[in-house]
Amino acid sequence: MIDTVFQLLIYIFSAFGTGGAVVAGQYLGAGKKEEARAASGQLVWFSGLISIGIMGVIYLIRRFLLNVVFGAITPEVYGCANNYLLIVALSIPALSVYESGAAIFRTMGNSKITMYLSAMMNLINICGNAFFIYYLKLGTAGAAAATVISRYAAAVVIICLLLQKKRVLYLEKTLHYRLDGMQIKKILSIGVPNGIENGLFQAGKIILASLAASFGTSAITANAVCQMVASIQVIPGSAMQLAAITVIARCIGAKDEKQAKYYNRVLLILSYAALFVFCGVMWIALPVILKWYHLSQTTAELTSQMVLVHTAGAEAVWPLTFVLPASMRAAGDVRFAMIISVVSMWVFRIGAAYLFAEVLEIGVLGIWIAMVCDWLFRAVVFSIRWLSGKWKEYRIV
Repeated sequence: MIDTVFQLLIYIFSAFGTGGAVVAGQYLGAGKKEEARAASGQLVWFSGLISIGIMGVIYLIRRFLLNVVFGAITPEVYGCANNYLLIVALSIPALSVYESGAAIFRTMGNSKITMYLSAMMNLINICGNAFFIYYLKLGTAGAAAATVISRYAAAVVIICLLLQKKRVLYLEKTLHYRLDGMQIKKILSIGVPNGIENGLFQAGKIILASLAASFGTSAITANAVCQMVASIQVIPGSAMQLAAITVIARCIGAKDEKQAKYYNRVLLILSYAALFVFCGVMWIALPVILKWYHLSQTTAELTSQMVLVHTAGAEAVWPLTFVLPASMRAAGDVRFAMIISVVSMWVFRIGAAYLFAEVLEIGVLGIWIAMVCDWLFRAVVFSIRWLSGKWKEYRIV
C-alpha cells in the first residue's frame, strides 16, 4: 500500500533527473563542459533539498494517507502501514540523490555504473529483509529498514563516484550551494511536464487497478500476472528510452538535427528488433510461466488473452509511443508530449477501458485493449509531430 505512494515519488525524482540529463546532455553536445557540470551540480543539490521538503510533507499527511487514501483498513494493517511509512520516508532524500546521480551517469554515457549500483542496492535490500524480518523478527519495520539502508548506500556511493574529477561531469567538493535560477528553470522546463505526465499516469494505473478488481478474484490475479509479463516484455524498449535522452540531447546541443534524425531512426529500429525478440520469447514461454503461478484454467486462459493483446500492441507501436517522445523530450519538445500523453490516457486508456470493460461487457480484457488504443493514438500523433519538424524549435541551450 505504502509503496504505491513511493512509486509516485520515484516517477517525480526520475522526471527531475530527466530534466537534468537533457540540459547537461545538450551542453555537452555544444561543447560547453563547464555549463554541463554546473547543471549537474544544480540537479543534485536542488532535487536533494526539494526531497527533504517532500519528506516533511509525507510525515505531515501520513494520517490522511492511511485513513482517507487507503480507506477502511484493519487496526493491524494500519499499525504495520504506519510503522513502514515512518521508517521508509527517511529514504526519500537518498532516493532523490540516487536518481539524480544515475541521470548524470547516463548523460555521460556510463550506464554500467547505474547497473552495478542497482544490483548492489537490491542485494542489500534482499539480505536486509532476510536479516531484519526472519532473524530480528521486526516484520514490516524490518522491511522498511532494509529499504532505507539500501537506498542510502546507493546514494553515498554514487555521490562519491561523482566527486571524482576524472569524470566528464563531476560534483564540486563543497557544502556551499548557490541556487542558479537560470539552470534550475531549464531543468524544470523539462522535469515538471515530465513529472506531471508520469504522476498522472501512475494515478491512472491505480484507477484501472480498481476497475480490474471489480471483476473478481480471477480478473485480479490474471491482471497481476499479465502486468508482470508485460513489464519484462518492454524492458529493452525502456532501455532505449533512456538511450534516446542521452544521444538525442547531445545531437541537439551540437545543433546537428540530421544526426538527431538518424539516431532516432536507429533507436526505433533497435527497439522494434529487441521488442520482437523479447515479446516473442515471453509469449512462447507463457505456458511454462503460467504453471509457476498455479492458476486455475479460467484464470490462465484469461491471462493468455491479455498477454496476447499486450504482445501484439508492443510489437506494433510501443517504440513510436514511448521511444519517439523520449527523443522529442531530449530535443526540448516536452509540453506537447505531456499534453498528448495525458489527454490520450484519460480518453483512451481510462475512458475506453470503462467502455470496453463495462458497457460492452468485455471484462478485464477490455482494459488491455483500451491500453493498445491509447498507444496507437499516441504513436500516430507523435509520428506526425516528428515528421513535421516542430520539435526542432524547442532547444533548451
